[in-house]
Amino acid sequence: MPRLLPKHLPRYECLLEAAKAFPDLDPSACEAFLHLLRAGDVAFQLGEDYFAGHNITPGRFAVLMLLLQKTKDCPQPSTPAGLAEMCGVTRATMTGLIDTLERDSLVRREADTHDRRMMSVHLTPKGHAQMSAILPGHFKRIAALMQPLSTVERRTLAQLLGKILQQSTNLTDFAGPKPAALSSA
Repeated sequence: MPRLLPKHLPRYECLLEAAKAFPDLDPSACEAFLHLLRAGDVAFQLGEDYFAGHNITPGRFAVLMLLLQKTKDCPQPSTPAGLAEMCGVTRATMTGLIDTLERDSLVRREADTHDRRMMSVHLTPKGHAQMSAILPGHFKRIAALMQPLSTVERRTLAQLLGKILQQSTNLTDFAGPKPAALSSA
């Protein structure tokens, strides 16, 4: 998926100048936001490229990770609805992900032993093998990307990003002003 984020971010001085024309522009907030987007974009692309080498998408990887965690005494949902909730996607999207994972014999659906109307999703031995092949290199790439930061800096970064995520929940209803209709004069 092509991204439209500039490769070279504007200098702070340029943001200061732009704030003269746009009084609501907070230069330091904008600078931090653009760096956040750029770093996230690069990190996502690195992961996407790595997963492509293993013939898997980030979405399918996320589902496999949730199912793998479930097998390691980490309580995670195994129903399609629960997986959709954990991944932040629609149930229809999750159904499509599970369908392709099942087609590739990486997961299997089973009727719930307590409620036959419910289905649960489980990793197959092939799914475990696929994750065993992917994870070492994936973890090495994460470590290499984060290597310039000390452990304290990484924890601080995680806390700061947590604050941004929390604040984002407060902004979900913020729509801002509607754009004015263009006149044909």
